[in-house]
Amino acid sequence: MDAINLGPLALPVRVVAPLLAMAAASVAGAWWTRRRAVDPSNTLWHMALWGLLAARAAFVLKHFDTYLADPLDILDIRDGGFVAFAGLLVALAIGADAARRERALQRPLATSVLAGIAVWAGATLAFGSLAAPAPLPDLALRRLDGSLLSLRGSGKPVVVNLWATWCPPCRREMPALGAAQAANPGVAFVFVNQGEEAAVVQRYLDDERIALNNVTLDPARQVARATQAVGYPTTLFYDAEGRLVARHMGELSRAQLNEQLGALGLRR
Repeated sequence: MDAINLGPLALPVRVVAPLLAMAAASVAGAWWTRRRAVDPSNTLWHMALWGLLAARAAFVLKHFDTYLADPLDILDIRDGGFVAFAGLLVALAIGADAARRERALQRPLATSVLAGIAVWAGATLAFGSLAAPAPLPDLALRRLDGSLLSLRGSGKPVVVNLWATWCPPCRREMPALGAAQAANPGVAFVFVNQGEEAAVVQRYLDDERIALNNVTLDPARQVARATQAVGYPTTLFYDAEGRLVARHMGELSRAQLNEQLGALGLRR
C-alpha cells in the first residue's frame, strides 16, 4: 500500500508512518507528565525537528551534484527525499544528550522514543504487508498514434508512470522523467495516462512542448488497479524480468528519480 485515503486526499505511507510515530511518542510523554510531572514533549519535538533536518541533509549530500543545478529544490521536500537512518541517529543523539543533562528525563524520554519507534516500524510493516509486490502487469496499451504497446516483453527494465493532465504534481515531474528517458535508452519508460482522451493528452503535450516516447492511454485505469495505485502520480520501477524493485507515490524530483533508478542499478 502506497497511501492512506482520507476523503479526496491520499497521504503516502512514508508520511503517515512518522506522523503516527510522533503521535505515539507524544501520548507516552503525556502519560509521564500526568504520572510524574516530567514533561519530555519539548525534547521530543527538538529530536523530531533536528532528525528531519538531518535526514534531508543526508539525502541532499547523497545527490549533491543533482541539486547544484537548482539549489532551491533542496527546500522542496514534497518528493520525500530523506535518509531515515541518518535522521534517527541524530534524533537519538539529541535525546541522549538531553537525558544526560537532566536525569529525570531518562525514563520518560526512553519510553516515549521506544513507543514512537515501535509504532513507526509496525505501521511500515503493516502497510507494506497489505500489498504484495505484484509483477509487471501483462497488459497491452494504446499509444497516442493508435499503435499497441505491451508492458511486458521488452527485455529491459521498465519504469511505469501513472499520470493525468489535471494533476499538478504529475505535470511538475514530467521534465525530470523526460530527461531520464532520454538519458537511459536501455530502460523502457512508459507514461500511462489515466482516464483521459487522446486529444486531451496530445493537446497538453503540444502546449507544454513536452516530447516523450511511449505515452499511452488507459481509459479504464487498468494499470492503476493491477498495481494497486491509489493516487497520482505513481511511478513503478521494474527490473528486466518484470519484478517490482521500487515504487513511489507522489511527485518525483530529479534527485528522487536518481534514487529510484539506483535501485535498478542505473542513474539519470
